[in-house]
Amino acid sequence: MAFVTDKEVLKPGLIIFRRADVQHRNWYCRVKLPKADRYKTFSLKTDDINAARTQAWRRDANVEYALEKDHPLFNRSFAKVGQEYLLEQQARADRGEISEARPKKLRAVIEGALNDYMGSTQVHLIGDDTWRGYPAWRRANGEGRAARNGVRSISEALATKLVDQELMAREKARQARGLRPRVLPGASNRRGQSASDEAIEAREAAIAERIKGARQISDSTIRFEMSIFASVMNFAIRKRYAPASQRYDTRPKLKTMRRDEFTHEEYTALYTYSRDYWVKGKTKEDGKAKEPARPLSLVSRWYRAITHNFVLVMCNTGMRPSEAKNLRWKDITTARDRDGNEVVVLFVQGKGKSRKLVAVPSVGKYLDRIRQKIKEQNRKRLERDGMKNVPDHLTEPKPLDPVFATIDGTPALSLYKHLIDDLLTEAGLRIGPCGTVRSTYSFRHTYATMRLSEGVDVYLLAEQMGTSVKMIEDHYGHVDSIRHADRVLQGAGGWKGRRPDDEDDGKAEPHGKAAKASSVRDKAKRPATPRRGRRPRAG
Repeated sequence: MAFVTDKEVLKPGLIIFRRADVQHRNWYCRVKLPKADRYKTFSLKTDDINAARTQAWRRDANVEYALEKDHPLFNRSFAKVGQEYLLEQQARADRGEISEARPKKLRAVIEGALNDYMGSTQVHLIGDDTWRGYPAWRRANGEGRAARNGVRSISEALATKLVDQELMAREKARQARGLRPRVLPGASNRRGQSASDEAIEAREAAIAERIKGARQISDSTIRFEMSIFASVMNFAIRKRYAPASQRYDTRPKLKTMRRDEFTHEEYTALYTYSRDYWVKGKTKEDGKAKEPARPLSLVSRWYRAITHNFVLVMCNTGMRPSEAKNLRWKDITTARDRDGNEVVVLFVQGKGKSRKLVAVPSVGKYLDRIRQKIKEQNRKRLERDGMKNVPDHLTEPKPLDPVFATIDGTPALSLYKHLIDDLLTEAGLRIGPCGTVRSTYSFRHTYATMRLSEGVDVYLLAEQMGTSVKMIEDHYGHVDSIRHADRVLQGAGGWKGRRPDDEDDGKAEPHGKAAKASSVRDKAKRPATPRRGRRPRAG
C-alpha cells in the first residue's frame, strides 16, 4: 500500500498509520481477522498518536467480540454483495464447476427482481420480514407467462416497462436471424429515422392491454428466485457481511405446477402444420392449403426449415435446451444395439455434466436435413465471395461447428425461441391444458411422457435424460396411472378388464420355449389392436 505512511505495529495483525492520499493528518488502524487473509480498517478521527493507540486497541477488542458473537464486520448493500457473488459464480463457470449459462441466469434474477426489491438495503439489515415479504411483492410488481396464475391490473409505468422489454427482445431475435433491424418506438436510427406510426400505435395498444390485466408470476418462478436470494445471503454470511442467523435454507411452501407436454395427437398436429403450412409459408383456409399473398424471404424459409427439424430432434431425444446449444457435429455418431439395429448416439453436455444418449434412426434423418441446409448456405456464401465451382467438401460443416446455428454459422443462443413461439401460436398449441405457456422445454417433457407411456423403465429413462428418478416420478407420475389403468380400475363398475382372480392363478410363469409358445397362443386368441403412445416420430 503505497499510500500508507508513519506505520506503527502495535501487535501482530494490528497497526496504525496515516494516509498519504488525503490532506488531513488523522490516524487509521487496520485489524487482521484471525485465520483469514482479510482486514478491517477503521478511521480513528484523531491526529494524536496516543489517542490513536488507545482507540486502535479498543477497535481490536471490538473485532474479537464481534467474531465471538458472530456479528457482521463489513457493511455492504445487497446489490454489492450480489455482484461479488456473481463474480464467484463466473469463476466457477470458468473452471467448469457449473454450466456457462448458470451465471447468466443468476445475473438476470439478482440484477433484476432482487435488486429492485432490496438492492440498496444493507445486507446485515435484511431480516425475516424481508424474506417472507418477497412473494407478495413479486406478484404485485412482475408479470408471468401463464394465464392460469390469474391476472391483475398494473400501473402505466410497469406496463410500459414490460412492453418495451418484450419489443427489445424481439428486435434482438430479428437481428440474430439476419433480418433488417427495425426502429423501435421512442428511438431513432443512425439516419435519424423514427418508428412508423403503425409501430407506435401497436406499442400504445400493447401498453393499454397490459394495464387492463397482466399475468401473475408463477409460484415456481418465485421459488427459484428465492433460492438465489438465499444463496446470496449464505455467501454474505461466509464473507462475514451478515450474521449466521440470517441463513434462509427453508423454501416457502408454494404450489408446484405440472409441466405441460404435447399429447400424441397434439404432436402429430404440430409437425404436420409445421411441415405443410409453416415452412412453406402457406395459409390454411377451410382445411385446405392456400398459397401466401406474399412469399417468405429466403432467410425466413431457411430459419423455418431449421426450426422445423430442430423441433423433431428435440421431441425424439429429450435433450435439454442447454445441451442442444452445446451440440457439435463431432458429437454425433451411430452404433448398433444388441439386436443389430442402428441407433444414433449423441454426446451431450449441459448443467456441468455430460452423457451419451441414444435416439432412433429418424433423428439422423432430421440432422442430415439440417446439415444439408447449412451446406447450401455455405455454398452461397463462398459463391458470393467469388469462388466458382465450389467443391462439396468445402461446404461441409466443420466438426466443431454448432449443429443448431444461425444463418451465418454462429451458435443459435436463443435456439429459435421466437420462431418456436410463432409456430406454436399459429398451430394453436401455445397454451397447454393446465394454462402453461409452452416453450422449447415442452419438447423434453413430451419425450419423457411418450417414453413412459411405452413402458420404458424409469431408471433407464432417468439415465437417458440425465436426471434423477425422483425428478421423473415427481413430474411424470400421472403417466403411470394411465399406463397401469387395468390395475387402477380393477373391480370398478363397468370395467371389462381382467378379473382379480385372473392376476395370479397359482401357476409359475413360463420360461424359454414354453414362454414363446404361450406368447404365440395368446396372440392367436387376442384380436389385433393398434398401439398407442408411440414415440414422437415424423416424416
